[in-house]
Amino acid sequence: MRRDETTADVWLPIPAEEIEGLPEPGTAGLNYRLWDGGPDFPADPAHCAFYVVPYMKGTEIAVRPLAAMTSVRVVQTLSAGIDHVTPGIPSLRPGVALCNAKGVHEASTAELTLALTLASLRGIPGFVRGQDTEEWRAGFYPALADKSVLIVGYGSIGAAIEDRLAPFECARVARVARSARTTARGQVHALTDLPALLPEADVVVLSTPLTPGTLHLADAGFLGRMKDGALLVNVARGPVVDTAALLKEVESGRIGAALDVTDPEPLPAGHPLWHAPGVLISPHVGGSTSAFMPRAKRLIAGQLRRLVAGEELVNVLFTTG
Repeated sequence: MRRDETTADVWLPIPAEEIEGLPEPGTAGLNYRLWDGGPDFPADPAHCAFYVVPYMKGTEIAVRPLAAMTSVRVVQTLSAGIDHVTPGIPSLRPGVALCNAKGVHEASTAELTLALTLASLRGIPGFVRGQDTEEWRAGFYPALADKSVLIVGYGSIGAAIEDRLAPFECARVARVARSARTTARGQVHALTDLPALLPEADVVVLSTPLTPGTLHLADAGFLGRMKDGALLVNVARGPVVDTAALLKEVESGRIGAALDVTDPEPLPAGHPLWHAPGVLISPHVGGSTSAFMPRAKRLIAGQLRRLVAGEELVNVLFTTG
């Protein structure tokens, strides 16, 4: 952004005074406006140059101001996925950079992935129920040690999950991404290799973004290739899994599931997933921890400093054409 341009608004879901390292108000004409998805806009959306999307407020709120943001240059999400803003992208003018929050959620999401996996394998939900009824549920339970883990969606979150698997003495960690490549940890397989990899995995972790190509990726065929007794862990997006197909598998007892995301979401009262055998559900809290805010603030401040300095932004997924 050139310093001689007229004033431009920055819409933030966090008060500007709480974000250390922001350019001073007025620098390059920047004005900070607070909007976290409330019914009233803080100013005319037409004056917004940099829009930080309110976090975890849903698609309707995320896209509501976009059509009126005729001067916007950057749309910055605070989530790794951008599926909640994609419906509004056609309304954006050409040249708008869409950026995600790579670097913000890796630690929290990877932590929850391990928590869900360990809790499911070691029978923690049953222990909690047993404590409620004063029942001592001793016995032998599966360990993560010596298990084969398959990570489907090997971006920064997938890599962070593998980092945290390292001390657990897994027999093998296999990696899958949209296209094959080699990393410092080893080979990353292409999605086309899934049919051969699924029958070998004891734990299948989904950490892929939701795209047309991953919608219902875990369908009846995918789930049917998982070995008996395997565990599906979804920390991606709910629609990556075909819920009807998953219900058939878990209700038969053939596989288990640990789900931080569901389809539909929030999961309504009375839905059969709530009480399906072998299913552990957390309410989409992969990124909602104390680690979120410091990292989100650093990302916002860094992006705006780059914008003012005329430097390239980070985490640019694409620019509208």
